[in-house]
Amino acid sequence: VQLQASGGGSVQAGGSLRLSCAASGFAFSMYAMNWYRQAPGKQRDLVASITNTYSTNYPDSVKGRFTISRDNGKNMLYLQMLSLKPEDTAVYYCNANLRGSRYDYWGQGTMVTVSS
Repeated sequence: VQLQASGGGSVQAGGSLRLSCAASGFAFSMYAMNWYRQAPGKQRDLVASITNTYSTNYPDSVKGRFTISRDNGKNMLYLQMLSLKPEDTAVYYCNANLRGSRYDYWGQGTMVTVSS
């Protein structure tokens, strides 16, 4: 199983980034897919989720600015981030979860830095 996140970088406040996560080694289309982030010294928080039926969910902190999407044909997960804020600075991780099972996989993370 591999989850390879990419697309992080450094941007100024108000800028945008698109993260990608390439998945392999499991039945991608069956899994709920999530993006988490972890800022230095803080816990890892969920920022976006998409089910295997394409239902999405976001916390209030990113709602309206972030959009999660998936391409089951390419086994790819995306996170479009707009109007970035300094508080969005964190390492972003992709996660795959098969609901009701023990199957839960994590990628290696990609760093996003937003400067004011």
